[in-house]
Amino acid sequence: EKTTTMNSNSNNNSSSNNSSSSSEPEVAALHRQIADLQAENERLRTEHSNLSKFVRKRQASVLERSVYDEKEFSESMKELDDASLTVVVIGASGHLARTKTFPALFKLYSTGLLPKHTHFVGFARSKLARDEFLGRLKFKHAGEDDVAEFKARCYYRPGQYDSTDDFKSLSEFCSSIEKHGDGSRANRIFYFAIPPSMFEFTAASVKDGALSSTGFNRIIVEKPFGKDSASSAALSKVLLRHFSEKQLYRIDHYLGKEMVQNLMFLRFANQVFEPLWNRHYINSIIITFKEHDGVEGRGGYFDEYGIIRDVMQNHLTQIMSLVAMEPPVSLDAEDIRDEKVKVLRAIPPIKMEDLVVGQYGPAEDGSHESYTQDKTVPDDSITPTFATAVMYVNNPRWRGVPFILKCGKGLNERKAEVRIQFNSFAGAAFDFEKHEIARNELVMRLQPDESIYLKVTTKSPGLSEKPEQTELNLTYKSRFKLSNLPDAYERLILDVARGDHHLFVRNDELEHAWAIYTPALHALEKAHQKPLTYPYGGRGPKESDDLIASKGYIRYANYKWHSMDVMSPPPC
Repeated sequence: EKTTTMNSNSNNNSSSNNSSSSSEPEVAALHRQIADLQAENERLRTEHSNLSKFVRKRQASVLERSVYDEKEFSESMKELDDASLTVVVIGASGHLARTKTFPALFKLYSTGLLPKHTHFVGFARSKLARDEFLGRLKFKHAGEDDVAEFKARCYYRPGQYDSTDDFKSLSEFCSSIEKHGDGSRANRIFYFAIPPSMFEFTAASVKDGALSSTGFNRIIVEKPFGKDSASSAALSKVLLRHFSEKQLYRIDHYLGKEMVQNLMFLRFANQVFEPLWNRHYINSIIITFKEHDGVEGRGGYFDEYGIIRDVMQNHLTQIMSLVAMEPPVSLDAEDIRDEKVKVLRAIPPIKMEDLVVGQYGPAEDGSHESYTQDKTVPDDSITPTFATAVMYVNNPRWRGVPFILKCGKGLNERKAEVRIQFNSFAGAAFDFEKHEIARNELVMRLQPDESIYLKVTTKSPGLSEKPEQTELNLTYKSRFKLSNLPDAYERLILDVARGDHHLFVRNDELEHAWAIYTPALHALEKAHQKPLTYPYGGRGPKESDDLIASKGYIRYANYKWHSMDVMSPPPC
């Protein structure tokens, strides 16, 4: 019996040892499975956190709420989110890319307005390492985490603009990072931050070596779009040889400014203005662009083009076409651009007697040098830094109304505005015969201090019967709780991603705009005369004021507009 018991115990111990031995691999496997599950859980947690962060940014974005209809915006972004997006900045080491393009891309990405799978690739001839390139990108008022997240999606590839092989290599690199997205569609935007002289061979290289085969390809080109009708036509021919008009986005950043956008709403969403928006009630329209600074060491580019080509032919002419156009059939891009073209076609070339050009001399107090004293400007330069031109739109609405475009550098202030002066009120001469009654003016201030104000005449407060000129004032920063209006480049680049053309210049717009200016530009160059001199920090040549006055405009020098810094919105 004792022997049997001992044998039984021995068998039980043996069985226990065998069981323990056989369970060790199972336990180890179980631990590995637990570790794998924990790792997967952590990965999903991180992915969810990143996605939540992305969604919170998009929902909190001031740009989304203030610029786009929420339903329209979300639908367009959902379509983009289903694919990867690569933004290739060609000329990435240059001044424009560093100061305008990449800061706009950073703002769009950091506020969640670009697709989740977006990458940014700089391409230029400079042989830079990625870290060196990223070190050159600086962003104002940006959090460290946002900057680090954005730069993690930025890359740099050196290469030659005329090398198809270099662009093929660029395309292969883009494909390698695009695999992080949906995989089925890879959209690409190519931003030409390079001089127009490089467009021809760069466009050919992009077309032959870098286009996506699975998604859209969109090309952004910067002004200047030529120097006259012939050079503009040649440039358009080059671009259209490689890309369709639908793929091209000719960017004029002034069209992306908040108040330029507001022109459409002001005109067509307010019944009070449309009956007055014609030659029967409007005396003149002045569109002004004034810069206080001179060229300040950047005269190389400017001296080649001058103020008419640099500002008037594009920025001011585009604004004028929006002010003067007829109501479009719809707010679709092509319908809007069709009406702008009709305006430009109705404007005859500028007459020399309706043009004043000037060049700033030294400041009267000696605090600033003249244009030709700048080291980057030739001593004998006759390039205008100031111009005033008067033109007419020959159609039933505007016949006889002078459109006065005025722009310059080295002036007394920084300002851009549209000023519509109405006709004098005939009855006022009899009702208020002892007083001068000023004309009403509607002013849209584009920069700085974006605002719309209507100058009206009221009675001076108190016992006086004296009329006083004042205004009904809508100042954006006072009326709207917007701490961060979108920069023009942000708005325009986002519209490229969404495929919206209405803020971009079409080929026939360029053709008809250049037809207005080319004869006068050629006449100036043929005459080879030095422009009128005006002191730095002044209003410009006196002859400009004389020309404007001769067209019927009355300037009220005693009136001073004041931006409203504090104004509580009325209760709803």
